[in-house]
Amino acid sequence: MRSLVLVLTATVTVALAQTAQAFCGFYVAKADTSLFNRASQVVLVRDGNRTVLTMANDFEGDVKDFAVVIPVPSFIEREQINVADKGLIDHLDAYTAPRLVEYFDPDPCKRYVMEQFSIAGAQPRSSAEMDRRARALGVTIEASYTVGEYDILILSGKESKGLIRWLNDSGYKIPKGANKVVGSYLKQDMRFFVAKVNLEEQKRAGVTYLRPLQIAFESNKFMLPIRLGTLNADGMQELYVYTLTKTGRVETTNYRTVKLPSNTEVPEFVQAEFSEFYRSMFEKQVEMQDRRAVFLEYAWDMAWCDPCAADPLSADQLRKLGVFWVGGNKPQQGRIAPQQAQNVFVTRLHVRYDAEHFPEDLMFQETGDRQNFQGRYVIRHPFKGESTCDNANYQAELKKRQEREAQQLANLTGWDIDDIRTKIPLIANNTPEQNVPWWKQLWN
Repeated sequence: MRSLVLVLTATVTVALAQTAQAFCGFYVAKADTSLFNRASQVVLVRDGNRTVLTMANDFEGDVKDFAVVIPVPSFIEREQINVADKGLIDHLDAYTAPRLVEYFDPDPCKRYVMEQFSIAGAQPRSSAEMDRRARALGVTIEASYTVGEYDILILSGKESKGLIRWLNDSGYKIPKGANKVVGSYLKQDMRFFVAKVNLEEQKRAGVTYLRPLQIAFESNKFMLPIRLGTLNADGMQELYVYTLTKTGRVETTNYRTVKLPSNTEVPEFVQAEFSEFYRSMFEKQVEMQDRRAVFLEYAWDMAWCDPCAADPLSADQLRKLGVFWVGGNKPQQGRIAPQQAQNVFVTRLHVRYDAEHFPEDLMFQETGDRQNFQGRYVIRHPFKGESTCDNANYQAELKKRQEREAQQLANLTGWDIDDIRTKIPLIANNTPEQNVPWWKQLWN
């Protein structure tokens, strides 16, 4: 029996830069998903009860050992399944990633005004023997498709034990403890979308990696099933959810949705250590929320960005991600005109989860809030040219500012304040001023 891995990304279980100038600063670094291990990405396009789900997985290993099992709310026809270009998700990740921006102090000897800105081996199609075995266990193979390099089955079942046994007998290694979780999905009359890699089709397609799978369906539930993914997870998992909607920001309803700290000034050296900074900052925020929160990293109208870590996605790219109300060669009823294609609001959510702290699936709601938000961290470079005047006041204020930046960095990350000070030349050899009573210096 081949050893197959049940993958569900967080949504879904995986068992299965160029520097750009922006109006209010220079974008110099971004915190994309590559900063974290075991990171899964899901794009959710949602309007009314219509959903398009795109899943990118972080599977490592031989593709013949890959498989994915995903609960879905209804029967899925062949035309509801597609294979996507991973580059679309990479672009969306870069566009929405938290970013580091920089400003440069002007010459303090010149008058200026500072403007503030707010800112798995091939699975053969079901045979008569497979159907008989499935029916004997209370499992129905409702459909069988080959889409791109994937062989796909749509399964339903009468009870969880029979379904799990059939999956195990068919080569899917379902993790221990799945019976209760699978049973809860069956009680909701959900089906299971099962996919393996067809090696011959993959070779014919000329791809050497696993492309994202897409599913389009209708459901009144706006949710992401993550519980199966916690059963065989090795420690905490990272999940990024990008939602594309018409109305506004998306948030979770059964867990706290928390905005990450933003618009914070940090010392210059963070530019060279941005990855370490962001990981430490995120870890501390997770701990502060008792590991039970979903974090908002970005919320913005897709038509523009400030500063831009990547260009906004085009109408054609959005369409390929499943944004069905944009573009199209022939506008149809219910679709907006091509010139209105940017009527898309993107929300980026980041969750670190396990079974203990996230015992329920993620439930979402679309809000009418279109207020822009981004994880944004600011470096202000001191003026380093030759001054033509007495700039003692500037130097004194600069020292205070850099001490404040050091304190803010320590608060965000938990890093040792003394270690931080050693990396800031102006304050490295200075002890912060203490509130000394005036009279202690009176006769010294």
